[in-house]
This record gives sequence, structure tokens and C-alpha cells, in this order.
Amino acid sequence: MQETAQAPSVTPADEVDFSLAPSPCFLLDEARLHANLQLMAHVQEAAECTIILALKAFSTWSAFPIVSQYLRGATASSLNEALLVNTQMPGAQLHVYAPAYAPDEFTAILPLASHVTFNSFAQWQRFKPQIQASTHKISSGIRVNPEHAEVEVGAYNPCVPGSRLGVTRGQFKPEQLDGIEGLHFHALCESGSEQLERTLAAFEARFGEFLPQMKWVNFGGGHLMTRDGYDVEKLISLVRAFRKRWGVEVILEPGSAVAWRTGWLVATVLDIGENQMPFGLLDVSVSAHMPDCLEMPYRPMILGSGEAGEKAFTYRLGGNTCLAGDVAGDYSFDQPLQIGDRLVFDDMIHYTMVKTTFFNGVKHPSIAHRTPDGAVRVVRTFGFDDFKRRLG
Repeated sequence: MQETAQAPSVTPADEVDFSLAPSPCFLLDEARLHANLQLMAHVQEAAECTIILALKAFSTWSAFPIVSQYLRGATASSLNEALLVNTQMPGAQLHVYAPAYAPDEFTAILPLASHVTFNSFAQWQRFKPQIQASTHKISSGIRVNPEHAEVEVGAYNPCVPGSRLGVTRGQFKPEQLDGIEGLHFHALCESGSEQLERTLAAFEARFGEFLPQMKWVNFGGGHLMTRDGYDVEKLISLVRAFRKRWGVEVILEPGSAVAWRTGWLVATVLDIGENQMPFGLLDVSVSAHMPDCLEMPYRPMILGSGEAGEKAFTYRLGGNTCLAGDVAGDYSFDQPLQIGDRLVFDDMIHYTMVKTTFFNGVKHPSIAHRTPDGAVRVVRTFGFDDFKRRLG
């Protein structure tokens, strides 16, 4: 790993000049990203573990040179993600996990991967000959389901009853462990170290007897260590104690924690109307550009706004697609909104760009970086050709 850089000072959001960014635009603040990664580098060193970037939450490869200063690798869940790591994070460890591998994609993944985790023993048996025939060392693992739920929203709970993700203790096949070097569990979502502690207890109760055979255990993602109030020292203590107990390498692959509160989605008011209450139409789409707001669901924060009725002027804000439910929610402001006003959605970097679509052909937000000196550098814009390539 390279020497970790000194994190630049972070400018408060109310001092950021958002007029420098085009609209609509995902604006990543590099200083905030450095700060998050510096904390994660501290955890990595103090706990003597390996932390890798989960691309499913943050795949903004223009920022990978920054990530590579702190983290040792990345985890991919598809051939495309594996290729992105291979081309944009050269030399990084590449851990791969997918619920199921297509044979042609698995063949292409193998030359790229350092670790491969299988979701079932059937998949392990199917692809084991290719692992054994690989010209370079690949460490294989099995994903297990500790059957312990800490996540309330079912769609985000890997341990929901009937989950397709991971092998339960009842379906575990010890007789097929030959060649398996690691166990992988993923049961958290933007969780604290207290949730991890309880999950670890459930994992060890069900699968502890197999740990003496293993070289590594992957704790998966969902460790929101960069959130204010997260007990980082408890996380370090849990990891160190687990390593000492079982003599294995510990791997963490947080996604949201890397890009947590590192930037914004800049939008513009296109129109204002009224139907039982005032509404504003924006040049961004909730369904196309912020789908987690509908899936999770949650109401994203807009800088300077309040809850409905909290401030003098309340509006229902929606996107510019034809979907009736393309609505962010009800927000209040100190002054009436005007056409052309800039509105800035906070914390819109993780689990946004990785999920965006071109639904209705609406203009896709640009991607820009705010550099530590306050300048804005646009790294990607999108147009008709990008929309057209999605179809055929």
C-alpha cells in the first residue's frame, strides 16, 4: 500500500460555491473522500485487517487514484466491475463475489481475481476445476448466512427469511470444503459496531467449528465507520479479538462508508405549479438518479431546507420524468422558490451513480470533482449517444 496522504481540510457545505458545477451534476468533494479514507486507513492499521472498496456502492473510477492511496483492493460482483478494477486500480487485490456466475463470465473473471467467493456449494463444485487449473493463485471462499437480522428494511436485509444470499448452517456441506480457504458473511447495511458484535456472535455460533480450517473471513459490508457517532474503537477491538481467537485474516468491504457524505447532487428548479399545494419540478429525477430514495425509502436532505411546514414556504419537489411517483418529498424554505434556483441534495455520492438510469431519456447528471482548493473539475458529461447505447 502507498503512503497515506494527509487529508485536506473540509469546507463546510454552506461555504461551497455550487454555481461552479453544471446542473444537474453529481459533485464529489475530494477533501471529504480523503477524510473518510484516512479514517478507514487508521482502522486497517490498528485492527491489522484488510479493507477493500465495494464497487456496488461506489464505482466512480475517476476517484480510484485517491482510493488506492488508502485501501488495498476492491470487491466486484460482476465481470464489468472486475474489469473496472483491473483497468482503473492496477495492482489492487480483486475480490469477487456474485450470487451466481455465468460460465463465460467466470472464465473471464479468473485471470483478474485474487479471491473468489461462491454463493453455494453447487457453484463451488461447478467451477472448482477451473480454480484448480488457474495459472495464478486464487483463494476461494463460501458465503454463509448467519441467520441473524440487524437490518429492518427487507429489501436491504441479506438475512431476511428465505434469502437467496449465502449458505445457511442447515445447508452447509463440510465434506465439500476441500480447497475452500475462507468464509464470507454479509448481514449489515449502514450499521454500527454494536450490530456487528451481535452478528459475529451468531456467525461464530453457527460456523465457528469450521474456522480453524480457514485462512480468512470476510465480514462483508455495511460497516458505516465514517458516520458521526460510530464506535470506531469498538470495531477495531472486535476485529483484533476475532483475529486472535481464530488466527485468520479479516477482510472488510464497506461500500457506503467510503463515500459517506462526500458530495452532492446539484439540481435546478425548472417549473413551479400548484395542485392542492405548491410543487416544484427539477432537472433531476428521483427514480432515475436517486432510486434509493424510493427503494429504501428515505427523504434526501436539501441544503437550507426544512421539513414540510417548518419554514415559511412548503413545496412538493419532483423530477422531470413521466412517472407519477417521481417525487423526492415535501420541503420548506425561508423564501419562495423561483424558476432557475439551485437546489442541492446532500450525501448523494454512494449508491446513486451506480444505480442511475436513462429512463424517459431525461438528461443524466454530469460527474464532477471539487478539488481541495475549491475548484470544480467536470470529469464526465452525458448526451444522446450514451442514451442510445443503452437501447437497440
